[in-house]
Amino acid sequence: MPEPFKNLFNPTLVGQMGEHLQRVGGSAFTRAKFEQVALQGLEDLEMKARSKQIVLGLKAALPQDFSKACAILVASLGPAGETENLDFSISKDGIAGWAVNPIADYVASYGQDHFEESLAALREMTMRHTSEFAVRPFLAKRPQECLLVMREWALDSNVHVRRLASEGSRPRLPWGIRLHQFDREPDPVLKLLETLKDDSAEYVRRSVANSLNDIAKNHPDKLAAIARKWLRGADKNRTRMVRHACRTLIKDGHRETLQVFGYEPPEVELIDIRLGKKSIQIGQSLDVEVSMRSSSKKNQRLVLDYAIHFQKAGGKSSRKVFKWKNFELKAEEQLTLRKEHSFRVVTTRKYFQGRHVIEFLVNGESLKEVEFKLLKN
Repeated sequence: MPEPFKNLFNPTLVGQMGEHLQRVGGSAFTRAKFEQVALQGLEDLEMKARSKQIVLGLKAALPQDFSKACAILVASLGPAGETENLDFSISKDGIAGWAVNPIADYVASYGQDHFEESLAALREMTMRHTSEFAVRPFLAKRPQECLLVMREWALDSNVHVRRLASEGSRPRLPWGIRLHQFDREPDPVLKLLETLKDDSAEYVRRSVANSLNDIAKNHPDKLAAIARKWLRGADKNRTRMVRHACRTLIKDGHRETLQVFGYEPPEVELIDIRLGKKSIQIGQSLDVEVSMRSSSKKNQRLVLDYAIHFQKAGGKSSRKVFKWKNFELKAEEQLTLRKEHSFRVVTTRKYFQGRHVIEFLVNGESLKEVEFKLLKN
């Protein structure tokens, strides 16, 4: 089993943070108090709670004056990252990597009344890890002022600052607080994304796509219209970004989005579906073979997906769509495709034994469902 993420916040990291904060803060930072509070019950806590406990340690050890405390935090940071690959950790040069999370959370918790100073600090911190979570309380409280700053970030020379403009403003950033005002009215975010859609960094463009995918949850028709507009004269990078942005709508069979990418209602017949086994154990893989035949007189662009209806506790089920293949099926052509779906145990999904269903979708249309059983190993 991989090491749990929560273990990234550990006594060694706390000690390294304390060393750098004392180095730059001198007598203004009480290292012993920081470590005492930050380590209190730390190993019994989950990931977010561990970060919050370290924030409490910072609060106990830093000056009560926020400006003085913020200056110490920024001064403790290591060198800024300039490239897309940001894989920093604490070193002799200063704090970076996961240790930045509680530092940024400190700014989010105690810097709301110091708007300009706080956002300037978060800009520095994002170049050493990310401030995408810490900036969201400022957006929620003062959206218009924050967006003005983010428009400047979208033009910044540093790739991580530009990404913060898009990732930090995502309406539904995983693990971050939800920005309900942008869920309801996404146009302010779309103006930011317009600036960033052709960014030179894949790292930023992928963030733009993820933000658009968030917006699609409440505004599918709006995203379909944006996709159609942005694809006119698009180069390969923008085309790839727009396709990634539309991935959920394509999976859901949103007709207008499918048409943007040239996917019309399918004229196909599933002539044979074979599962390797009707019953498999948790930890094994389900082998699937699908044979289809075109019933059209012309070539068709098709996207084949499949959905698993997972058995949940209490007899309920949960449907999740998985990508399979995009391809062209020639007129009256017959094609056989094979796929292996793993039920390997992972931390992000809990499997329950019992009846499951695999559903086959072509251009978003459900064509067939087949049952199988998942058993305990």
